[in-house]
Amino acid sequence: MNIAILGSGWGRALLALVAVWLVILGLHHETVEAMVSVWNRSETFTHCWVVPPIALWLAWRLRHRVLALSPRPVIWVWLPLLAVGLVWLLGQLVAVNTAPQLALVAMLVLSVPALLGLQVTRVLAFPLAFLFFAVPAGDFLTPTLMQWTADVTITALRLSGIPVYREGLQFVIPSGTWSVIEACSGMRYLLASTMVGALFAYLNYQSPRRRWLFVAVSIAVPVLANWLRAYMIVMLGHYSNNQLAVGADHLVYGWVLFGIIIMALYWIGARWAEPEAIWPSQPMSQAGWSTGVGALAAAGVVALALWPLQALQHIEAGSSDAPVVLALPNALSGGWQQSAEAVPVWPTGFLNPSAESRADYRAADGRAVSVYLAYYRHQSDKRKLVSSGNHVLTGEPSRWNAVNGPVRNLALPGQALAVRETRLLLPEQSAGIDRRRLRVWRCYWVDGRWVAGDIAAKLWGAWSRLAGHGDDSAVMMVATEDGLDAAAVDQRMTAFLATGLPEIAALLEAQRRQAQAR
Repeated sequence: MNIAILGSGWGRALLALVAVWLVILGLHHETVEAMVSVWNRSETFTHCWVVPPIALWLAWRLRHRVLALSPRPVIWVWLPLLAVGLVWLLGQLVAVNTAPQLALVAMLVLSVPALLGLQVTRVLAFPLAFLFFAVPAGDFLTPTLMQWTADVTITALRLSGIPVYREGLQFVIPSGTWSVIEACSGMRYLLASTMVGALFAYLNYQSPRRRWLFVAVSIAVPVLANWLRAYMIVMLGHYSNNQLAVGADHLVYGWVLFGIIIMALYWIGARWAEPEAIWPSQPMSQAGWSTGVGALAAAGVVALALWPLQALQHIEAGSSDAPVVLALPNALSGGWQQSAEAVPVWPTGFLNPSAESRADYRAADGRAVSVYLAYYRHQSDKRKLVSSGNHVLTGEPSRWNAVNGPVRNLALPGQALAVRETRLLLPEQSAGIDRRRLRVWRCYWVDGRWVAGDIAAKLWGAWSRLAGHGDDSAVMMVATEDGLDAAAVDQRMTAFLATGLPEIAALLEAQRRQAQAR
């Protein structure tokens, strides 16, 4: 490629593409900043930094094939761009970071066929698809991977003849106590291996079958390797009387084992490598790029990148920044009176609420429950009701343990209520059946409705904003000390909600109406 390209139709086409990309990135700079902040703060997504330069290098390798084609704008690509803009808007409305970030990358990718045509896009398909690895996505898999790691590790320990007592992600063996935390999920291994595996398969294989097979293996191997890593670390700690595989060397052993397995994977994969296809040299296409059509295509792409921002600005114009004042009443119907520390306090894990309130209530017969409310208004990346960072319990794996239960459907007077149950093991005593326990029921309040599921809360939140009702929402957790009589515990919490829930809902609704009145 030489300087002659600058004065050709290809030169105008590439300048238009670069200009459109810069405009899109500038318009959506907040989404870009959110992505980069995750790359910087999370070790799981550090690999995302190398994705853009690798994608550019991959495209550069194909420059001769690309320049032999004629760039032709495709106007109908505006339709998928419109749909991508809608995804970006909905993602912002429900505060799901991944959706706007995926939509932004999709805008950049779709601008290629919109300005350069489908033939060029087919040649650049992999470099363009590779850009999606820059999106820091996959955190939703972490709890599942943690559960799998705990299941496999405990099963392997028992098959090895070591007795195990388990509660949730924490387990006890004769030599000590272990917990499966987020770092044990293997998520960083999985994401990095998938990205590198896709790149390796593209560069070393020509048949789609071999490429997809190697990518599948690159996904499976780190999961299996992480299970082996967790089992071996526990065994090392057990047989060394906790002198090995604890503290810093825990991570070192993990990375060394992972590195050995991955190196073996690529060494084996290289033995079946196929020679790279040789493409005959072709001169650069001299076909002109219509400036008029190209300018129209560029303007359309920019307009379709801009409209969701304008729509969001219009929706947010009606939202309220008024402060939230939230305080549970001293008494609730049914004879429930506030009582200091009637229920053990647990460290709640809902982050950055606009306001929160906690109160313990005791009935005349001595039954006690605790209520926690966290209210969210003007939600954003750093403050939102449903988030992967929000949990019933904050992360203290060496002291606390949480066991998630099913969704419970309660028949209350005048309404049905679904709650998600979590059982907490408190740290006062050593492991065993004598430890104090809490049972926690959690549900969300969104647009005046009580819902139990994260997805339902997100969807109702989006509808509330689209309908002009604002984004005010809250989480309610009701807890009581658990015991051997599960039916009595259920009856105690159900009785409290049967009489107290209407007043709690009225308290939340009053906050929303005050905001709408301003």
